[in-house]
Amino acid sequence: MDSKQILELATAHHIAGEFGPARELYENALAIEPADANVMFRLGVLDMQCGANDRALDWLDRALNQIPDNPRYHFVRAQVLAAAHRFAEAILAYRQTLALEAASADVLFALAAAQQSTADYRAAIDTYTAVLALDPAHADALNNLGNCHRQNGDTERAEAAYRRAIDVQPGDANALTNLGTLLESLGRLDEALVLLEAAVAAAPDAPCGLVNLGVALHQRGDCSRAAARLTRALELDPAFPEAAYNLANSLHALGRRDEAVSHYRQAIAQSPAHADAYNNLGVAYQEAGLREEAAHAFDAAIRLRPGFVAALNNAATLMRKHGRLAKAEAYLREALAVEPHHSVTHNNLGNVRKDQGHLADGIDCFRRALTCDPGNVVAHSNLAYALTFQAEHAQPLLHECRRWSARHEAPHRGAHRPHSNDPVATRRLRIGYVSPDFRDHCQTLFTLPLLSHHDHDRFEIFCYSSVARPDDLTQRVAACADVWRDVRSLDDERLALLIRDDAIDILIDLTMHMADGRPLLFARKPAPVQIAWLAYPGTTGIGAIDYRLTDPWLDPAGTDAMYSERSIRLPDSFWCYDPLTGTPAVNALPALTNGYPTFGCLNNPCKLSDATFGMWGKVMREIGDARLLLMAPEGAARDSLLERLGQQGIAAGRIAFTPFRPRADYLRTYHEIDVGLDTFPYNGHTTSLDSYWMGVPVVTRVGNTAVGRAGLSQSANLNLRELVADNDAQFVDIAVELVRDLPRLARLRGELRSRLTASPLMDGARFARHIEVAYRNAWQAWCERSSRAARGKLERDSGVEPCADSGVDSGVDPRLFPSAGLDRSY
Repeated sequence: MDSKQILELATAHHIAGEFGPARELYENALAIEPADANVMFRLGVLDMQCGANDRALDWLDRALNQIPDNPRYHFVRAQVLAAAHRFAEAILAYRQTLALEAASADVLFALAAAQQSTADYRAAIDTYTAVLALDPAHADALNNLGNCHRQNGDTERAEAAYRRAIDVQPGDANALTNLGTLLESLGRLDEALVLLEAAVAAAPDAPCGLVNLGVALHQRGDCSRAAARLTRALELDPAFPEAAYNLANSLHALGRRDEAVSHYRQAIAQSPAHADAYNNLGVAYQEAGLREEAAHAFDAAIRLRPGFVAALNNAATLMRKHGRLAKAEAYLREALAVEPHHSVTHNNLGNVRKDQGHLADGIDCFRRALTCDPGNVVAHSNLAYALTFQAEHAQPLLHECRRWSARHEAPHRGAHRPHSNDPVATRRLRIGYVSPDFRDHCQTLFTLPLLSHHDHDRFEIFCYSSVARPDDLTQRVAACADVWRDVRSLDDERLALLIRDDAIDILIDLTMHMADGRPLLFARKPAPVQIAWLAYPGTTGIGAIDYRLTDPWLDPAGTDAMYSERSIRLPDSFWCYDPLTGTPAVNALPALTNGYPTFGCLNNPCKLSDATFGMWGKVMREIGDARLLLMAPEGAARDSLLERLGQQGIAAGRIAFTPFRPRADYLRTYHEIDVGLDTFPYNGHTTSLDSYWMGVPVVTRVGNTAVGRAGLSQSANLNLRELVADNDAQFVDIAVELVRDLPRLARLRGELRSRLTASPLMDGARFARHIEVAYRNAWQAWCERSSRAARGKLERDSGVEPCADSGVDSGVDPRLFPSAGLDRSY
């Protein structure tokens, strides 16, 4: 065969994809005609198709040496350079091609793609525009033009280009996906989902399309459908780390934590530098209580992406939870060095500084968080809540809560819908309790005595639980409910709809503005009557909450104007307590063996105000050999407390500390304390009841707010008014007299547990009856208002003008009130 025949046969093999025989024949032809540029070119194309870019370039350069002005050779050479990611050289080669022949859409498109790859979006836009001038129906050019506009931040032009591409080719899955993800990023989620569903319909076996749809469904809150789409993507491409990562996110949101962990690990195995997967894996580990594993995951995320603000915040939250406040602060300072105006970081730093006892610093951090993002609900709630620890009067708190409501609650008021609950005052009522803390948490010390004594013939009890890690106490609480709902995966809007569907008559907020509470759920008014109880006895500030539970000691006559809700005073106590353990037993008075008295306070350091230390300092100076035991984390928090107490003349050698501990160990700490010293202006609440249970009396100072009258309420219910001081001097006298009469103190220690057990503070049946009377009265008031409203509508519909309701309380409070503060970290 001559060279022409060999070339024809080689070309046939090449077209058929038989590259080995084709190469051999091309080389045979070139042996006959060593200067044949066409054969060199064909060998270059063959090597390009085989991915051998360097060899391809060598053949193409040899062909161009023979025929320097062949535009086809330059074009293929440019394609090889682009495939090798040598985009700047590719652009020059494409320009050489265009200089040698009239502009063609194919060459211009390839040039634009190379420009796009170098992030020269402005040049790429111009070139794609030139392509479209030659071929207005070039769908790929329209799609890529949209991508370039999007990269340049021009979302309006990007949307227009994508829509033109879809008009030209309605089933173009790429254009449908790109437009869908663009609209998703713009918050137009409903439109985005339509497009992403269409993209999957056009290319049902394309994993990328399924992943994009899954992500959008997850964002919409439809995590079940998202997981199904993402599972299908992973079936199609098991080595697709983004499919595994996003599937893990959906499973995590559905509460299927173990499966989520497995898929986060899969994503990391396939993409070892996947910092986001490490971060979210850390969150899952933290929820599961796997502290060390969570810490390693967060640190890996930070190592892979230095300055990863989300991971730094998560690591800080983990450290804070386990009392390593100095480490938590270091993480947050690092995050602020990267993003000085990051609102969440300022909020979390505020929580850490508060926990360290630096309350003023914490409040400043919360204010900075709001300056950075006025819409940060959590930071604003934290600010209001933190103010309760330093405010000696309720008015400043109410003012801050009004600001909270005007900013965060007001947008939801217009969406309130009438309730269709049957307004029969005597029927069985549906009561709903909302909490993230139906678990081993101090809240359960108070919820179980009530829930375990409800009259289920007259009240149907629903519990809406957002517990991240259920435990044995979760099961005990659940056993008290007629209906238990795990709602952790539901956002406030969907939970509000569920509560309406359940036809709840009275909804109880157990958490208020504490960690993981749902203030904006109650702002949506899902139940006709809403009541606040338990987390702390102050105002929620939420206008949609109708009532708050309190008692005559916390709120004597004349205090009602300090609350956004109407106050319902229970006959005895705001609290009903169950220690949930009989151990450890009360021990003998430690002063009898120590030879000196030990005062103690196991409250959070944020309650340790200057006013508190002023009183304590006088006590310690009066009793020169006394010791003081406090609870605080190691490090800067203790150093600060020692310095502040030193200013009161209390030597460091007289002060001991205990860390935050599990409940059994914490209760055993009272074995070392003879007399408890209360805090002011925010008294101890749960800690004081724990102290009484362990036989340790608490000397308390009465304040001007509900949180400052907790000691009075508890002491009055124990018939221990002699432990209550109305001023600083009385506080000092009571504490000093107690430790100077050790026989009296020993007798008191021996009888306190039985006194507490016999008091209203531990009479769950009595407390439940009082609560149920309150519920029934609140419900009857709603029924009366509902009936009046129905009569008024009937009169208006009939054309009759109703008379003025002179002097009758309509149950509507026209004032604008906000909520207090949330102690929550991200």
